Amino acid sequence: METKFSFQKGRMVPVPSRAIVPDRDLDQAPALECIHLGIDFGGLKAVDDFNLTIGRTEIAGLIGPNGAGKTTVFNLLTKVYEPTRGTVLVNGQDTHGKSVAQVNRMGVARTFQNIRLFDTMSVLDNVKVGLHNSHPYTALEGVVRAPRFWIREKEFDDRARELLDIFDMGKLAGERAGSLPYGAQRRLEIVRALATDPKLLLLDEPAAGMNPSETAELMENIVKIRDTFDIAIMLIEHDMSLVMNICEGICVLSFGKVIAKGTAEEIQNNETVIEAYLGRQKEGSDGR
Repeated sequence: METKFSFQKGRMVPVPSRAIVPDRDLDQAPALECIHLGIDFGGLKAVDDFNLTIGRTEIAGLIGPNGAGKTTVFNLLTKVYEPTRGTVLVNGQDTHGKSVAQVNRMGVARTFQNIRLFDTMSVLDNVKVGLHNSHPYTALEGVVRAPRFWIREKEFDDRARELLDIFDMGKLAGERAGSLPYGAQRRLEIVRALATDPKLLLLDEPAAGMNPSETAELMENIVKIRDTFDIAIMLIEHDMSLVMNICEGICVLSFGKVIAKGTAEEIQNNETVIEAYLGRQKEGSDGR
């Protein structure tokens, strides 16, 4: 079943760093800049000389064969891994020396290839966990249940329900997260990430395990997130229909190195990308 989806992309234009961003983002600082980023594991260069710029409201794709280093890049951006070399700027701020929590407070949120929810907690409480960046009250006020505790808890509850309603999940607020269907669990993980108020949302294979109908809904939701929250989104994905339909700029990674960057049309017609994905039969080979 072919997935049909229509989305008006921004025109990608060059910026002084020779990167490309959507034309609507030209007058704003990029959401993300990676400059000669790399990490070594022993003698292995898992990611090397990774350079990428993402516009303030861009939907970007990071693609490549299995084992190319895509999730490693996400781990570098979120400080799960400390880079061996290079620089990461989030909204113009250097993340060097920052912890995972500090980078999250700077505006970077992510989902994971394997869903990571608090299965035994309610849908509502999972989203409220994401609101921790608000620092609503002190630990002592929480222990003694001071008036400010109850005021902030009501605010948290209202905000969590508001986020769930955006994705038509309000009616599931009281359900146990682990009991939700697969597609709903994926949506809940995204909602929880949005609760941290990110400027850059990283989605690691958000369509994994989805059927064509769920994938079409996911594409609509990704565009809705960008438009509603006015943020940048970067996704790792193997579903090329999804990537080519909604990603404005696409970066292709192979063996830890960037082999191509460009628009969907440019990437689809790039011989190096085609060879990396499909391989190339040597001249004179009989195909056996």
